[in-house]
Amino acid sequence: MTELLNQAQDLLKAARAAGADSADAVLVASDSLGVQRRLGKTEETERAESRELGLRVFVGQQSAIVSASAIDPAGFARLAEQAVAMARVVPEDIYAFIPEAPPALDDALLDMNDPVEPSMEVLIERAAKAEEAAMAVPGITNSEGGSAGWSRSQVVLVTSLGFAGHYKRSSHSVSVSAIAGAGTAMQRDYDYSSAVHAADLDDPAKIGAKAAAQALARLNPARPKTAQLPVLFHPRVSGGLVSALAGAINGGSIARKTSFLKEKMGARIFAPGVFIYDDPFRVRGFRSRMFDGEGQRGEKRALIEDGVLTSWILDSRTAKQLGLKSTGHAARGTGGPPGPSATNLYMAPGSMSPDELMADIAEGLFITEMMGGGVNGITGDYSRGASGFMIRHGKIAEPVAEFTIAGHALAMFANLTPANDLEFKRGTDAPTIRVEGLTLAGG
Repeated sequence: MTELLNQAQDLLKAARAAGADSADAVLVASDSLGVQRRLGKTEETERAESRELGLRVFVGQQSAIVSASAIDPAGFARLAEQAVAMARVVPEDIYAFIPEAPPALDDALLDMNDPVEPSMEVLIERAAKAEEAAMAVPGITNSEGGSAGWSRSQVVLVTSLGFAGHYKRSSHSVSVSAIAGAGTAMQRDYDYSSAVHAADLDDPAKIGAKAAAQALARLNPARPKTAQLPVLFHPRVSGGLVSALAGAINGGSIARKTSFLKEKMGARIFAPGVFIYDDPFRVRGFRSRMFDGEGQRGEKRALIEDGVLTSWILDSRTAKQLGLKSTGHAARGTGGPPGPSATNLYMAPGSMSPDELMADIAEGLFITEMMGGGVNGITGDYSRGASGFMIRHGKIAEPVAEFTIAGHALAMFANLTPANDLEFKRGTDAPTIRVEGLTLAGG
């Protein structure tokens, strides 16, 4: 990490020597391992290493970015000269700037790096256990394979205003996809687990057994009739509604006035008791960070508090456009400027179990998979293909597929009830969610 920091500082020196008034640089070093198995055989193993950099320079209010897929100090002067030359020929951007930033905190507080790199043999064993457990379930006829992976990234950000920060992040994953039935009646389903530390991964055998059970449950689906019904969203799809909210309150959309929520700050858009948080400081969180893409320090923030919209998601540029302050949500890679993006985003759990949420439903839907579409960020209209199960007399009933659900995001938000089964598995998470009165377009 010291070497990356020194290289980043050298890149800034080159930018200043080339004529930049201010500059920032991002350096990223990544390593990964992956394995894919199918029907008891290892089909693919992969190891990848990458080293990237991105340099942003300002000449007055003109700016430009150059990036490279290798970190070569001998080429820093040339890159800096190219960036400055580019900046001098582009229009001014009165909102873009490099902000002052507080000193970076120690990333060890977030425990984002598992120090143990697994061997390829360990990954093969994880993938094998998941697939073997799935194939051992009666009725499972085939497999799309089991996989396991690991990665570690080291990220350095430095600015000409004196900020210097760095962190390491690791990731482990296991997944499997099982097939039940035969011919045109085949159904597939999957399960997976991902974690920052290997110790937090689910048991691969349990992952395989769950994927198999889900595939079997989907056999012989019916196509439901068109109706207006209450709908429950399984946790693996319910986070899509939270993502839709995040997109609609992103500072870029608000500044462009292209969001259906642009006039809703301070308004109640969810039912009382609904809370949606963004938390960059969650220990072992998938998107945890001590500083954002501009060196700003975020905070755990209730974007929705007791049903009320309380905050946009802002970086420095969009905050300046709106006459506000950054919320510490800048994200950036090596090839582009910072932009607003959420971190560990989640809807807080409610008080009822999923069974209790559906207990009073005479006829409804329980959705476990969705395809295409989503919320139109400008109008709020919602439409997606889906599959899952009917709910009859408060219980999960027959599988259904080949239908579309539709509604409007504002009505969905206002008529939404979360269950108590929140798990942090994805980076954007929600418990089982019940939404009243969606339109099902089926047979």
